Amino acid sequence: MRTFVAVVAALQLLGGCQPAVPPPVPAALPEIRDDQGVRSLRAAVAESLRFLDAVPAERLLGEWPRRVTAEDVRSSLTEFLHLLDESPVSGEDWPHRVAQRFDFFPAPLSGARRDVLFTGYYQPVIDASPVETADYRYPVYREPDELRIRRTRGKTAVGHTRYDIDVLGRLEGKGYEIAWLRDPVDRFFLHIQGSGLLRMTDGREVPLNFAAANGRRYTSIGKVLIDQGKLDRESMSMQRIRAYLAEFPGEREALFARNERYIFFRLGEKGPLGSLGVPLTAGRSAATDHGVYPKGALLFVETRTPVVGEHGELAGRRPVGRFVLNQDTGAAIRGPARVDLYFGTGDGAGAEAGYMQSTGRLYLLMKRGAAPLN
Repeated sequence: MRTFVAVVAALQLLGGCQPAVPPPVPAALPEIRDDQGVRSLRAAVAESLRFLDAVPAERLLGEWPRRVTAEDVRSSLTEFLHLLDESPVSGEDWPHRVAQRFDFFPAPLSGARRDVLFTGYYQPVIDASPVETADYRYPVYREPDELRIRRTRGKTAVGHTRYDIDVLGRLEGKGYEIAWLRDPVDRFFLHIQGSGLLRMTDGREVPLNFAAANGRRYTSIGKVLIDQGKLDRESMSMQRIRAYLAEFPGEREALFARNERYIFFRLGEKGPLGSLGVPLTAGRSAATDHGVYPKGALLFVETRTPVVGEHGELAGRRPVGRFVLNQDTGAAIRGPARVDLYFGTGDGAGAEAGYMQSTGRLYLLMKRGAAPLN
């Protein structure tokens, strides 16, 4: 999917982080706690298990921190559910029980780096029309046939750039439009998030899910604005970028064109769906680099999340410790030092996701004895 406030993620100087080979021993334990309700945790674990049920047990899902198969992840999640049945997360003995039955592996960061950068994403709710009108003039496209055919045949699928599509109209009149939006800025950020909920003019609410991308390179317009000296790194957020675009509408077209990556969507019955094809759970789903962290796996995060004031301003940050599931990925989420947390649907979730930019710690949990260490 892509589902990401990657406009914030790429602002950090994290390029080139590659997994280091960790020592084959479990990590020193973090403070094991959880700041959210157990119902959402169970729901997220169930979705990972649903994904794993369709994957051959012996399929390799990763090489770190050891050879990890689908069965290793499945058995670890099943063990975690048994633990939830036996003891409440809020119980005094909970940390001890988790530590007894799971190994905690810290993010395999290179060099002297010890922290992971956490950002956030959400599912926007956007006014839309099933047909083009004077008010709804900005199309959302399904995947073009030529891209789909090349992709299904295993060939490189690189399509038109954002400028080609949105300015030159290369896809207009070919029947690829699936909805029309009122605001080009909403459309651009819909592409960054990777999914949305369309509030149609006929009263329907229709999930819009990621279908494919054009194979072009992702560029953060937030980073472009920083490099141009128009915004400062310290105050960067999705809200700040939106404010700049509202103040200088004449710069939108050129800025949007800098990000050549273009997302194609499909209308669905449920959503948002992560890259595993299962629904995301607010506060429990995370996007990582699946070349590093096994798909569907249980993770533990320690970071600080935004506190949003009554007028939508950033009022502070609060420390959190939380179990999350590795259920998504994205173009800007690369290397072991990047995690995107899913905040949910709507403006409230969007406000938190937009301000989410904090460092912290990440751990992969594996059931003890699930697989031999390398």
